[in-house]
Amino acid sequence: MTSDSVDIAAFMDGRRMSPYQYMVIALCGLTMIADGFDTQAISYAAPLIAKEWGLSQATLGPIFSSGLVGLMVGYLILPPLSDRFGHRPLIILGAVFFGIFTWLTVYAHGLIELMALRFLAGIGLGGVAPSAVAMTCDFSPRRSRATFVLIIYCGFSLGFVIAGLLAAKLIPSFGWRALFHVGGLAPLALVVLLVPFLPESPDHLVSRKSSGEKVAAILRRIDRTLNLSLSATTSFTTAERETGGVVQRLFQQRRGLSTALLWLVFFINLAEFYALQSWLPTVLRGLNYSMDQVALTTSLTTIGGILIVFVVGPCMDRLGSYTTVCILYLAGAVVIVLTGLVLTMPIGVVMVATFLTGVCISGGQKSAIALAAIHYPAAIRSTGVGWALGMGRLGGIAGPLAVGALFSTGWTPQWIFCVAGVPMFIAAIAILLIARGRQQAVAMEQEQVAARVA
Repeated sequence: MTSDSVDIAAFMDGRRMSPYQYMVIALCGLTMIADGFDTQAISYAAPLIAKEWGLSQATLGPIFSSGLVGLMVGYLILPPLSDRFGHRPLIILGAVFFGIFTWLTVYAHGLIELMALRFLAGIGLGGVAPSAVAMTCDFSPRRSRATFVLIIYCGFSLGFVIAGLLAAKLIPSFGWRALFHVGGLAPLALVVLLVPFLPESPDHLVSRKSSGEKVAAILRRIDRTLNLSLSATTSFTTAERETGGVVQRLFQQRRGLSTALLWLVFFINLAEFYALQSWLPTVLRGLNYSMDQVALTTSLTTIGGILIVFVVGPCMDRLGSYTTVCILYLAGAVVIVLTGLVLTMPIGVVMVATFLTGVCISGGQKSAIALAAIHYPAAIRSTGVGWALGMGRLGGIAGPLAVGALFSTGWTPQWIFCVAGVPMFIAAIAILLIARGRQQAVAMEQEQVAARVA
């Protein structure tokens, strides 16, 4: 490469994925697995903690909520730091932070202490996911970016599954504390790999005017045949920087409406997701299905959300991100209603319906994260994803509460499922509006470029 100007985006898009890029993405995926494990572990330990400490069942709610509130705070506070100071330090420090406070949970001796530790661990957890998503985007070519983001976010769901499997093995033999020994020490062990092997994003290095040799070293690891000789005139280019605070930039360049609509989509999707995860076992038990049937049927929602990634990711990359996610949400609106209508049918029919519901809701959640990562430019990508997830957490809180309120007023599960299809339809319309605004913004940018050239 002899040109004095090297465009980072063109460099990534013009080559096949290299082993080095796969390694970076794999490390991001491992951090997501650790993130998911630590998020879910408390669900298995909390009932045993309450029993050991003589706490009432009502205290489980604050224990769960403290971690979720910390997660939301982390999503809102840490991603702007990631976009400002780099994704690498936020991933590493986030893993250290949530690893230490998860491990310290082993030594908690009271409810307030436990809630404080879960809150602090949640903050660390909230800093890792957006940074890992942004890092994955920066090391992926545009043609497969959505696929890789969806794959690493499956690590979060895989962490949920691993937490359940280890809980079944460790807790009967060693007690609930063993789960937090694993959940705390595993991310700290992962840091041993992250420090020497996880690089900084070349986009971030260029935007912060870091040493050209640092950028060139990363590009040479991606392409070992690259002949890049640095000189006084060598420069690296990336997306044009914008002025203003990192969060403020979410509303610049005609992004204000699309950002608000994206937050609405995340609010709806996470409200549906947590309502389904929280209430589906109770609904099925109330319809006299066995506990084994309830457990298997509920797990199918997670399995559906993982498997659909391998269809949705390539579709987003080849057919268009906005179109694919819109279709997924429209399908979700229909499937959720159908699930409500078949709840009293044979269990096989219910399993198929809940699997498809998981495809659209759990798969839709992952797809929305990939969409947000693609929607925002590299300079504010972590902030865009983090704030969307943070606002979505409000939906995660509101969804289960709304379903509980409907049950308390006498609504049947069938009617609740039917009504739950309406927000998914609204989310699909919001995606269409975001896509339209994006097209208009791109058209304006092209006109401005043409005017400057003329």
